[in-house]
Amino acid sequence: MDEWIRRFHHAPDAPARLLCFPHAGGAAAAYHALSAAVAGPLEPSVVQYPGRHDRLTEPFAERIDQVVDAVLDALPADPAGRPLALFGHSMGALMAFETARALQARGRTPAALFVSGRGGPSLPLVTRWTGVPSDDDLLAELRLLAGTDDSLLVDPMLLELALPVLRADYAMLSAYSYRPGPRLRCPVVALTGDADPRVPVAEVPAWQQEAEGAFTTHVLPGGHFYLDDHLPYVTEVLTSLFAHA
Repeated sequence: MDEWIRRFHHAPDAPARLLCFPHAGGAAAAYHALSAAVAGPLEPSVVQYPGRHDRLTEPFAERIDQVVDAVLDALPADPAGRPLALFGHSMGALMAFETARALQARGRTPAALFVSGRGGPSLPLVTRWTGVPSDDDLLAELRLLAGTDDSLLVDPMLLELALPVLRADYAMLSAYSYRPGPRLRCPVVALTGDADPRVPVAEVPAWQQEAEGAFTTHVLPGGHFYLDDHLPYVTEVLTSLFAHA
């Protein structure tokens, strides 16, 4: 498997494949539980961004399109020609969206796009800072989103590893510029938590303007990382489109 793609669970007889994109500051391992849950109905793989875990010594990506191009080059061909669905949470939703666009432009429209924890891509990024965030800014954001154990936020060694990754990812998000383009011909499914402090539920329908065909939303109880509490439901959403493939 290429350095950009990780596969934790093999499912060669699955009728479709799923490629997952992690959130800002996240690594492929963040999707280990989701990968295990969908394996069988789907064959899951996860993108590993540079600058973290086993790619720790590599420079961070600076642009979303840089990641998209690298992932498309790394994505292995499937001998069985199975359909490919894309899933991304938060920053990963933008990654998955731009990858879906690029695939469609190459005549390889994905089977579905699942986006989570992010308002429509045409909406601006909202942060508590302008310019380059300080360590305090990033720590406050982590506490707001409640995706990191508080005990880890006071560990100097862990913060020395985590904050540069998060700062680089927010820089990449700040550099993102939405470009209107052809609507996606695949189903678009948006998921969100009803108490997400960064993604009001009212912003989620903005994804519909990117869909030429079916568009559905799922609003679940919880904050930005609602996924952790609703894995069975999310698994059902991801696999149901391919249940009879």
